[in-house]
Amino acid sequence: MIRFVALLLFLALASSSDAAPAAPGFKVKLMDGKATLDSRDLIGKKILVLRFQASYCKACTKEAPALGRLFEKYRSQEVELVAIHVQDTAPAARAFVRKYKATYPVALDPRLTIGNTFGFKGTPYTVVIDRRGEMVAQIHGASAVSRLPRILDELLKETPPPSS
Repeated sequence: MIRFVALLLFLALASSSDAAPAAPGFKVKLMDGKATLDSRDLIGKKILVLRFQASYCKACTKEAPALGRLFEKYRSQEVELVAIHVQDTAPAARAFVRKYKATYPVALDPRLTIGNTFGFKGTPYTVVIDRRGEMVAQIHGASAVSRLPRILDELLKETPPPSS
């Protein structure tokens, strides 16, 4: 009986791991028309920040300059930031990119094909995926840009860049 209880306790502890949920894999063509991003290519190499936004989203337009600065700060530190315009048109997304001088990669997800796999419930929505391919943060609303530096700095400390 004691062995049985010990086994149950062991199984309960083993199943309560702190691992974050695995991020769904996806592939998306970037609006520059030249590149395709395959999330599976980044696992083990980079931290991925997905920013689901739209040209009609007031919070997205307000945070666009800060998101650009964030991208510039972390781009050399093995962090990939991609803005995915949801339920948006290509002309509207291009106008957004021009108006806010977005230097980060931008893709379209007009039918929420990608967004829905990540639990999208409205713009802005930000997902952080660590180098292991786990979703370590899901931020609904406009607080992402202010919260991302702390999250990214912690991830960069925990998971050193792969040796070349």
